[in-house]
Amino acid sequence: MDLDTKDFEKILHSYGYKLTAQRQAILDMIYDEKNRHLCTEEIYDEVKKNHPRIGLATVYRTLQLLDTLGLVHHILLEDNCMRFQVKDSKEKHQHHHLVCENCGDVLDVEKDMLGNLEEKLFMEKGFTVKDHNVQFFGICKKCAGEENNERGGK
Repeated sequence: MDLDTKDFEKILHSYGYKLTAQRQAILDMIYDEKNRHLCTEEIYDEVKKNHPRIGLATVYRTLQLLDTLGLVHHILLEDNCMRFQVKDSKEKHQHHHLVCENCGDVLDVEKDMLGNLEEKLFMEKGFTVKDHNVQFFGICKKCAGEENNERGGK
């Protein structure tokens, strides 16, 4: 989803908020890094480079607002660090994540693999799934390769 400044301003105004330079900078930074899962402190560090007077509390509040407005979504990993990523307006649900237990990388799984399960839950239980959050934990390809190299290439 690409969101220009005018669209962002319209969304904010429709909820009674104003567009500030800090809000725009935070959203721009998340869009620029849309393939990463950034924690608040990482976002703060990057935005602070161009907006040295921004406070960490402003970043926290803005991320909460962007999440509430549906422009970003958050995931909470085992390290209890809330991470944020641009929400794709085409996705019905939050996409799944692969979390490497070795290096901490978080990879996206673009395809919703639970569609059949959701249909089955509706048919058997009358339960309509609105969203789900799935994380798979293991070892990424890069780290698996490093482990093999450490063992002598076996």
